[in-house]
Amino acid sequence: MRAVWNNAVIAESDDTVVVEGNHYFPPDSVNFEYLRDSTKHTVCPWKGTASYYDVVVDGQQNKAAAWYYPETKDAARQIAGRIAFWRGVDVTG
Repeated sequence: MRAVWNNAVIAESDDTVVVEGNHYFPPDSVNFEYLRDSTKHTVCPWKGTASYYDVVVDGQQNKAAAWYYPETKDAARQIAGRIAFWRGVDVTG
């Protein structure tokens, strides 16, 4: 799977975990040079509290376009620390 935004490969891996239709990439497959910490957080009743990254490529910013669960509830252990994308980030295989 590959996550692309603004013609830049943000992440690429054969080891994604799919939850609710979203591919969660392992951290070592993500190009963190394109990610900036966001202050956004959301809470999922069964996964836990999500933290977000803004995706920044060539000076263009896609706010809160990546998220991850630093700590998960037991039901979502398989995605702890993994990163998923949305808001126009193209995730394809």
